[in-house]
Amino acid sequence: HRVTANRAHWHLEPRSGSMEDTEPKLKLKREVGLMGAVSLIAGTMIGSGIFMTPQTVLGSIGSTGASLVVWASCGLLVILASFCYAELGTMITESGGEYIYILRTSGSVVAFMLVFSSVLFVRPAGIAGMGLGFAQYVVAPFYSDCPPPVVVVKCVAAAAIVTLAIVNCINVRLAMSVQVFFTVAKVLALTVIIIGGIVTLIQGHTENFDDSFRNTNVGINPIGIAFYQGLWSYDGWNNLNYVTEELKRPEVNLPRALIIAISLVTGLYLLVNVSYLTVMTPRELMSSSAVAVTWGNKVLGSWGWIMSLAAALSAFGSLNGTFFSGGRVCFVAAREGHMPGILAMAHVHRLTPSPALIFSTIISLVVLIPGDFQSIVNYFSFTAWFFYAITVSGLLYLKIKKPELPRSYRVPFVLPVLVILAAIFLVLAPIIDKPQIEFLYVTLFILSGALLYIPFIHYKLCPGLLTKLTLFLQLMLEVAPAEKNL
Repeated sequence: HRVTANRAHWHLEPRSGSMEDTEPKLKLKREVGLMGAVSLIAGTMIGSGIFMTPQTVLGSIGSTGASLVVWASCGLLVILASFCYAELGTMITESGGEYIYILRTSGSVVAFMLVFSSVLFVRPAGIAGMGLGFAQYVVAPFYSDCPPPVVVVKCVAAAAIVTLAIVNCINVRLAMSVQVFFTVAKVLALTVIIIGGIVTLIQGHTENFDDSFRNTNVGINPIGIAFYQGLWSYDGWNNLNYVTEELKRPEVNLPRALIIAISLVTGLYLLVNVSYLTVMTPRELMSSSAVAVTWGNKVLGSWGWIMSLAAALSAFGSLNGTFFSGGRVCFVAAREGHMPGILAMAHVHRLTPSPALIFSTIISLVVLIPGDFQSIVNYFSFTAWFFYAITVSGLLYLKIKKPELPRSYRVPFVLPVLVILAAIFLVLAPIIDKPQIEFLYVTLFILSGALLYIPFIHYKLCPGLLTKLTLFLQLMLEVAPAEKNL
């Protein structure tokens, strides 16, 4: 028999073939329709970011008008990048997002560098950052007069990460139910903020928009950092490309879902920022550690705690979505031989990718210990856009060298060029204008992937030890391998 799988259920299928072929293998079914696809993108994008980064965007760029321009520009850049990903996704129909696109266009070494930094830093940093965002809002009502202790925030973040890891390991249906519930909660929370802002605007409170570009910081570094913080709130826009093998009619639904979800989120983010700036002065906004709580206290009075709850629910839901898609990169990389085989396996009874989830959880908790929210966001964005540039360069390569490849969706040649230029600016801006030793460490960490590739992937050192470890973990975790669904 063959075990086939999807997010909602898994089942056995008869299997033909030789005796060697008879061991059960897990296979993902195409079950994600257009609505599910839009929910996956929008539900992961709307997380802790919109409740945590508006004050740092405003603090970096210096003026209300410029901060709104940054938010709109971030949305535009993400929409342009998603168009490029839509063409890549309809040409290369495998799951795995950037990893599989770089593997097919730039080769094995660069793909391993991506998966090495993604699995050991980018994804765990995203999980740790969202965990901190969740924790900040959970503890905010208990520390209304002072910032909460760092230890308390990190302990709450760690508890949230472990809880969601257990939920995702136990049951796929439960994980998806959590995702749907929290997506509804976060859209309602943003709607309340937008309505509150519109009411305040109608009452004539427009003074924060007078001379709205005064004190704008026009240096390369403040613009780069403002974009890093803004783009954090848009993270998750490429989530659908990680699960292409589970998407119904990807050639139609992938471009549609990207355009609908990202346009919706960009519109919501702009309206929410206008609401924040209508209700609070720029100084109040920048000094707030939990901006939605400050907004709630001013607009809803004694009911302000509701915004803290809503922001915490939002971050929790986004964290769940990141866990859900994050295992896919591990899974595909292990399938291609770039990660230990154990990470491409799923539980034989519960049918969840538990080894990849447990691995991600451990690394995320390690990243959480030394990190603070803003530095995690900056290094996360720096690393992510470095690989986005390489991914979109791969699209240019395919357009020039392999124009005959079948694709149902095409973007103009100039579009990937614009995205690459923007990505290069985002990677180089903070380094050129105000060098920080931490960015050098991150760069060396990315490049160290190439050094590890030679002994462990190319020459396959320690295969015996790895085989024994895989067999031990396979028995202990009760997991089995999975196969492609093209």
